[in-house]
Amino acid sequence: MKNFIDLLEKKQLIWHGRSRQQAPEFETSGYSELDVHLSGGFPKKGVVMLHSTCGIGELRLLLPSLINKQGLCIFINPPGILSAEFFYHQGIELERILLINTNSANEALWSAEQCLKSGACEAVLLWQNQLEVHHIQRLQLASNQGQCRQFIFRTAKQQSLSLPVNLSLQLKAEERGIAITIAKQKGAWPKPEFSLNMSSYWPSLALQNTNNIIPFPASKAV
Repeated sequence: MKNFIDLLEKKQLIWHGRSRQQAPEFETSGYSELDVHLSGGFPKKGVVMLHSTCGIGELRLLLPSLINKQGLCIFINPPGILSAEFFYHQGIELERILLINTNSANEALWSAEQCLKSGACEAVLLWQNQLEVHHIQRLQLASNQGQCRQFIFRTAKQQSLSLPVNLSLQLKAEERGIAITIAKQKGAWPKPEFSLNMSSYWPSLALQNTNNIIPFPASKAV
């Protein structure tokens, strides 16, 4: 039994709540409120899973952590067209952005692994739903080798509690930003849903309802 438990620990599938672990290294997410909930920010390396409906601001959640960096930002199979003008105005040099579109899930995973361990990347962003434990383990090894973060976007219906990721976030759209549930965090307990107000960083993300709009009366047909 002990050998079996040791094997599970080696594969990062279990951990002892009372055991002393090396403190993970964090880097600010760019949102002070989120940093508090994450005990410092996003991990500097490892795999971060984001469960989200497409287009609710999930990419804006990560952008502040990518600004003023030197390494490449890799986008693998994004669900839509990336706007070069948007990245430019956010202060991300276009020379740092590399877009990869693959023909299969295996090609996407292989591309992510190669980018992670290259040592030339700041972050790798991958959109992929079908994942297994050994996929995450390979990405973890590559992330440690290249000192790079792996962000994986999945639809909200997919579950990842059994996957050995460093951090798993569940996202929902809100009027002023995003509702976030920390479903899994390495070395810490899950945390219930909280609201992240993004309007200070993205003032045009949501507009308040105004009361000074008077609708024109409908004209009667003659």
